[in-house]
Amino acid sequence: MIDSANPDQKNMIPFFTDIFTYHHYINQNLCKQLIEHQETLSERTIPLFSHIINAQQIWITRIIKGAQSLAVFQVHTLEECQRLDDENYHQTLQILNELKLDNEILYRNSQGEEYRNSIQEILFHIANHHTHHRGQIISDLRQSNIDPIKTDYIFYKRL
Repeated sequence: MIDSANPDQKNMIPFFTDIFTYHHYINQNLCKQLIEHQETLSERTIPLFSHIINAQQIWITRIIKGAQSLAVFQVHTLEECQRLDDENYHQTLQILNELKLDNEILYRNSQGEEYRNSIQEILFHIANHHTHHRGQIISDLRQSNIDPIKTDYIFYKRL
């Protein structure tokens, strides 16, 4: 639950909700564009988009113990990516509504090394990870002569 005694956490909930709503909106729309141009996509585009989805789901399973995580580089159909992104979004909102952002999570990375980070640090990492790899996908689209959708946060806020 949100800790009302911690004003920093209370202020971060709307921020992260907005950021993950933005990422979900962009992922869903970018996926639609990828489906439309599936025949002309570069070899790495679908695996890279799948990786974005997988990574968020892996982090979610580290926070919400007990769920089976996807593999880091597991490749999905674009339709499956849309479905998984929707699940990720709703589970992330659940985390934001039910857990304290300063809770520390003990987890093992894909090499089996043990680490500890707060939920807030993990959520910021996920958001940054989305932006990084989507930039690579946008570059791939341009190299394939496809005019990509606008993915900048400020364009999203202007809608």
